[in-house]
Amino acid sequence: MDNETAPGWHKSRRSSTGNCVEIKREGEQVLMRDTKDRSGPVLTFDIDAFRAFIAELKDERSPLTALDSD
Repeated sequence: MDNETAPGWHKSRRSSTGNCVEIKREGEQVLMRDTKDRSGPVLTFDIDAFRAFIAELKDERSPLTALDSD
């Protein structure tokens, strides 16, 4: 089975543009890939690091939040 049809990958319900990522949980890891290149590289996070990453994105004081304003 190729990456495009592999089960378990999820895209955000808030995603409305082509600039999206998908995530998949495998055991104690979270995998992330670009929806435009599903057969390309996959980032791997442990669960705690992924939760910290998401919390940082949600923090309005974070420098990462400014990335969305470009």
